[in-house]
Amino acid sequence: MAAEPAKIQDYAIIGNARSAALICKRGSLDWLCWPRFDGASIFGALIDPKIGGHWSVRSAIDSQITRRYIENTNVLETAFSNGSGRIVLTDFMPVTSEGEKARRLWPEHEIIRLVKCETGEVPVVTDFDPRPEYGRIAPFIKDGGKLGWRIPVGTTLLNLCSDAELTPNGNRGLSAKVTLRRGDSVAFSLTFSEEAPAVLPPLGGLVNEKLKLTLDWWRQWAGHAKYDRPYRKQVIRSALVLALLSFAPSGALVAAPTTSLPERIGGDLNWDYRFCWLRDAALAVRALFALGYDDDAEAFVSWLLHATRLTRPRLHTLYDVYGKKIVPERALPHLSGYAQSRPVRLGNAASDQFQLDIYGEVIEAVSHFFGEQNEIDREAQKMLRQYGEYICGHWCEPDNGMWESRDAQRLYTHSRLLCWVALDRLIDLHRRGRIKKLPLEKLRQTRERIRSDIEQRGWNQKLQAYTQVLDGEALDANTLLLAIYGFEDARSKRMRKTHERLREKLSPKPGLLYRNERSTARGEGAFGICSFWEADFLARTGDLEEAHRVFETALGCANDVDLFAEQIDPETGDALGNFPQAFTHLGLINAAHSLRDSE
Repeated sequence: MAAEPAKIQDYAIIGNARSAALICKRGSLDWLCWPRFDGASIFGALIDPKIGGHWSVRSAIDSQITRRYIENTNVLETAFSNGSGRIVLTDFMPVTSEGEKARRLWPEHEIIRLVKCETGEVPVVTDFDPRPEYGRIAPFIKDGGKLGWRIPVGTTLLNLCSDAELTPNGNRGLSAKVTLRRGDSVAFSLTFSEEAPAVLPPLGGLVNEKLKLTLDWWRQWAGHAKYDRPYRKQVIRSALVLALLSFAPSGALVAAPTTSLPERIGGDLNWDYRFCWLRDAALAVRALFALGYDDDAEAFVSWLLHATRLTRPRLHTLYDVYGKKIVPERALPHLSGYAQSRPVRLGNAASDQFQLDIYGEVIEAVSHFFGEQNEIDREAQKMLRQYGEYICGHWCEPDNGMWESRDAQRLYTHSRLLCWVALDRLIDLHRRGRIKKLPLEKLRQTRERIRSDIEQRGWNQKLQAYTQVLDGEALDANTLLLAIYGFEDARSKRMRKTHERLREKLSPKPGLLYRNERSTARGEGAFGICSFWEADFLARTGDLEEAHRVFETALGCANDVDLFAEQIDPETGDALGNFPQAFTHLGLINAAHSLRDSE
């Protein structure tokens, strides 16, 4: 029987900008979806330890376990140390230039697990138990001799090669036990092929060559980052996480590589995040440009324009990695869920919601990209004009809001703010000669009506705060974005008062914020990005000492390899929600730049 699941923060991620795997501290690979992020899981012990499937490689002796990413890379090292010796497990998905990959006939999808003994003599055990299709298939594993072990799944093929002797374990899986002495090593390579002749790479020296090329590739990529302040370590790690959550063939960015990791342990706040949210657009482009990753930003904007062209002027809130509408949401009742948190969901019903804020996010992202030098083509200009007209006609309607409420639609202050942002950025793009034929007077008048609506109805005189909805009394941390998006000066009396109320009502401890009052009632954790919003806001007020304190408190909520989930349990510090979360890492990067700019 598989062990009980590790805590969410016990996992680390490896990947190749096409798919990703999660590996826990004890050396068990518990989550892998191939061929892309939203594919069916091959290993899914993360969401059901009994039937989900796992692949563990570890010391057979109780050990002290430490891990790290090799500096400035996405190559993970896990060390097992005990009285007998020390072994190091290196996990990675090979990545290099497309030309090198084609020249060497590398598999499109491969995981390499390499174990080396550094001192003494250590017995190593591996248990390979794939369960494709979210645990619904106990596969037939065929011995292919020198070609390894073949696992056909429909029209696809998994192939496991190793220089260790693997044997069937009676549980539709494979096992091996080998004793390594100082200087010895053993390697495992798992590949995935779709409807084509499989590329089955040899092991031996090629494993070390792939490791070197992968290390060099990541180091070169990380070396382009333009950030040299004291938080460089965390900023670069966040950038590397974003690289792992990118889908290189299209330029898309998924919110997280997982589904249904709970926002409340044992509850039903479990969502599928393996898709691309327009909500993340402006944050992503701002972060990538600030770090100097212009090519990555351009790829993302290209995906963004492609996806939004298909459904304009009405936008979906999220899309798959190719810009298409995602599958309808459904549950997988045969899975127990992480820590008995049901249901496990596929798809996300938020894709059909009405969210006005996404127009502002898209136009803000486009304005960053086309701001100074890039020309907006005629078709993109037409699309932007359509969005402007759409906002003018719909800004005053209720919607589901950025937090994707599944009950009644409301008049959210944040949705109004992003409608204002959309019109403001369109007007600015026209001023800079980037877009023509805008109905400027109509846009200006609507922009001012939106401002008046927020200032009069979004402000609660009794509470002395901007509120979550117009004419409301509930607070929401996203009102800090009024300053971050330039609607109101962070040093204004209203914004300072709003910040004071947020700390009184939504802060379980200094440096942490719930996203809104409903979150506290539902038993959610503190929301990671809200802490970075607060640090960003404080930097804009000029209170740099407090901004650094909040920022560093938030950094302290990462796991041991600087990864963040969506939420943090304020009592235990445990991670909650899907992991790692792009939204949180984007907030970290942008807050770090605000701190730098304010200094």
